[in-house]
Amino acid sequence: MKDEGHPDYHFITVQMTDGTTFKTRSTYGSDDATLALEIDSKSHPAWTGGNQQLLDRGGRVSRFNDKFGGFMKKKES
Repeated sequence: MKDEGHPDYHFITVQMTDGTTFKTRSTYGSDDATLALEIDSKSHPAWTGGNQQLLDRGGRVSRFNDKFGGFMKKKES
């Protein structure tokens, strides 16, 4: 195989938004570079669920629950 066809993997330090760090291999930057994240799984609402509240406008949630509410319930013997 050609040597120039492979990316240069090296160890970098990833810094999370709360200041914690970990080492991983990456093609980012150079050896021992630091990648500071602006968004991570500890703070972003996509992973944490945020402080969302479910609003039932026009009965949509209740209609959904009426239609699919018993879908995952076990059958009684």
